[in-house]
Amino acid sequence: MKCSQCQSEDIKVIESRDVIDDQAIRRRRMCVGCGFRFTTYERIERPQLIVIKKDHSRELFDRNKISSGLFKACEKTTISTMEIESLVNKVEHSLYDCGDSEVESSRIGEIIMDNLSELNEVAYVRFASVYRRFKDIASFEKELTRIRSRSLVK
Repeated sequence: MKCSQCQSEDIKVIESRDVIDDQAIRRRRMCVGCGFRFTTYERIERPQLIVIKKDHSRELFDRNKISSGLFKACEKTTISTMEIESLVNKVEHSLYDCGDSEVESSRIGEIIMDNLSELNEVAYVRFASVYRRFKDIASFEKELTRIRSRSLVK
């Protein structure tokens, strides 16, 4: 690793700690040459997952796409960044735990929605409206009825 300021390779770790549900390590580093400090994150490298899209095309799994969609759905709600990151981790774990190297995008969406419904109903409806491609108000009403009936059962 090189310092982004002076290109020196003499870097030392100042502090390390587990973050994000113990799935990554955060390291504070310092360049011995110029004193510049920066943060790096290390994750376990897992085998590549292939996502099978609705049109049957395939692409590599990208957790950033999930994060992006969740940030949009959770905008202006009480859900914190850490809760979103934790949800993304749960989804990713579920996908790797199934043991398949290929997974359908619909399965990913359902895992997200199952977890999001427990976090925040507004964020859930926002995500569902995009994921399920609601065309009219009746689609919203149907989803809201499902949420209400599920919350009555709890």
